[in-house]
Amino acid sequence: MVSKKLTIVNAQGFHMRPASTFATAMAKYSSDVVLKHNGQDVNAKSLMNIIAACIKCGNEIEVVATGDDENEALAEAVSMIEAGFGE
Repeated sequence: MVSKKLTIVNAQGFHMRPASTFATAMAKYSSDVVLKHNGQDVNAKSLMNIIAACIKCGNEIEVVATGDDENEALAEAVSMIEAGFGE
């Protein structure tokens, strides 16, 4: 298991487009990827779960990856979030 705490930097937070891009990117990994936010564990491979979590700009989350390709999954997740999903 690997994890990292991050702050959401893009102005709109995890709205539909970045949530979709993020879930699609995480789905290619065999590892389980979870976003921890406000005491909830959110499946990072599920667009609807990400949207339902209402993750906004400035919120702190923790990305947790567990499995065979956990380091790669975490690295891509961190890169996407720190880049503000390209917005």
